Amino acid sequence: MSSLRMPESFQHRLPGESFEAAINHEVAEEQAASLGRMGRKAEAALAALKAHEDEGRAEVLKAAADAVWCLFVQREVMGLRDRAGVVADYQIPREVMVRLGAR
Repeated sequence: MSSLRMPESFQHRLPGESFEAAINHEVAEEQAASLGRMGRKAEAALAALKAHEDEGRAEVLKAAADAVWCLFVQREVMGLRDRAGVVADYQIPREVMVRLGAR
């Protein structure tokens, strides 16, 4: 059996900071980064949908709905269950919202 080594990012923590606090900090950083990535993907997909008015709109609409669904799932995993603010901030159109049913 090989021995485990503490990650270098934990070796340089502040004095008095517990291992648990360091782990919680790393988890919070990853959650924020992941939420940011999902938000940017949703923004890009919604912008593409807004700019796309001709043939192939169904595919762009599906991509936007998928990106918004992923954003909502990421938020729910983090305990952020209120969607109203997100819908308003991202200006998510109704045609996207109706496609977010159970999967």
